[in-house]
Amino acid sequence: MSYAMLLTMILCFALTISVAVSIGLASIVGIKLSNANMLISVKEMFSAINKFPLAAIPFFILAGNIMETGGISRRLVDFAKSIVGGVQGGLPMTCVLTCMIFAAVSGSSVATTFAIGAILIPALIKHNYPREWAAALQATSAELGVIIPPSIPMILYGVSAEVSIGELFIAGFGPGLLIGGALMLYVYITCKRKGWGKNDGDGRLSFTSALLDMAVIAIGVGLLLVGNKVIGPMLVGGDASEGRHDRLTDLFGIGLFAAYFIALSLIPKVRAALHGRAAYALMMPVIILGGIYGGVFTPTEASAVAVIYALFVGMVVYGEIKLTDLAPIFKKSVVSSSVIMFIIANAGLFAFLITRAGVPDAIGQFLKEVLQNPMLFLLGVNAALFLIGMFIETSAAIIVLAPILAPVAVYFGIDPVHFGIIMVVNLALGMITPPFGVNLFAACTVARISLDRIVTRLVPFVLVVLACLMIITYVPAISLGLRDLVYAK
Repeated sequence: MSYAMLLTMILCFALTISVAVSIGLASIVGIKLSNANMLISVKEMFSAINKFPLAAIPFFILAGNIMETGGISRRLVDFAKSIVGGVQGGLPMTCVLTCMIFAAVSGSSVATTFAIGAILIPALIKHNYPREWAAALQATSAELGVIIPPSIPMILYGVSAEVSIGELFIAGFGPGLLIGGALMLYVYITCKRKGWGKNDGDGRLSFTSALLDMAVIAIGVGLLLVGNKVIGPMLVGGDASEGRHDRLTDLFGIGLFAAYFIALSLIPKVRAALHGRAAYALMMPVIILGGIYGGVFTPTEASAVAVIYALFVGMVVYGEIKLTDLAPIFKKSVVSSSVIMFIIANAGLFAFLITRAGVPDAIGQFLKEVLQNPMLFLLGVNAALFLIGMFIETSAAIIVLAPILAPVAVYFGIDPVHFGIIMVVNLALGMITPPFGVNLFAACTVARISLDRIVTRLVPFVLVVLACLMIITYVPAISLGLRDLVYAK
């Protein structure tokens, strides 16, 4: 049965049938050959998507689309350019830095490609960067959208491998910063060597502008901490139970932060001064990630908060989203979410069938016997995931493979959170490698070029990310250092 399912899936891929349908057809073949009731497909597909953490996926997609329409992404570009745009090669470095910031709220690499690429690819071409190189840079930088939290693939891994999503999120910061920094260094060296980007600083906002945005954020965070750690405990006192005490002090911190934010939005002169700046946009990752790690809300609840905040900023503060814009935004988000959920449902059915057939146990035992130490296991898994990522969509690969590989990783003494980061970073490479790299198609669409023209320009970028992947793989502290600090492990 397992071989028939695998052959069916390979045949469907060869016929260029979509990943979700290919996996679904392979699952139907497996059900028929095992003489199981076909109704099991409905039950298992529903069970695969009937999980609370997965509710975060459509919300993060919606938040990303609202940001794209509401002018938030454009202001993030201006902010990033004011920081790094003054050096030679500053514009492509702005692309990388903006993707890193946008990644902290979107959770999707494709959304990052379209939102940032629509602004920066034309700007790069206008500054005489090769069109193909600009598209390759954007596609690669956008993969940070699934590495820097929040991340949809991390949510899927957490659900599939039964690992804390909060721990995965915080473990993604180190690898994201490493890859982003490496890409910026490569861009700087390339621009210096080729003489590109000598006038990239023209028309950028001053660095003082970026400092003002950061000062606005710092004051807000300071008020949040004062309310939570000073005013709240003073007013609540020691009589309340521990749980009630924490909730009340959190409430004081959030209230002080919200009052500050509302004051900025309602005072006409302050609102006008900040209208063209990125301060409101930069508050979004602070609210989302601060809320998660402050224990105020779960990652799933954070996704809903992201939508509410993005709507408020886009409609009330910046005024760039009208009521008539909401229907297209919701429609686009529903379509994108449905595609991912359909993949998850079919992959869940496939995973159930191969588990029932004993495939994960057989593969796990084989890996334990052949790859007899953690170093070889990680090397072999990285090689396999790199090839798999070229042909299978990231979400499907994680749902099918995480339950198989994570227990083997634990057997070899590898932290499941660290292994999850390795898996996400590796499969993210599949988004920028032919023939099915979704980021490539998105970047080529924005740059208006065919896929074959971008391939040769991609090679150096892929090598940079591969080098970072090896460092992340064999230096666990990059992923686990911050996690251990925050969770006191």
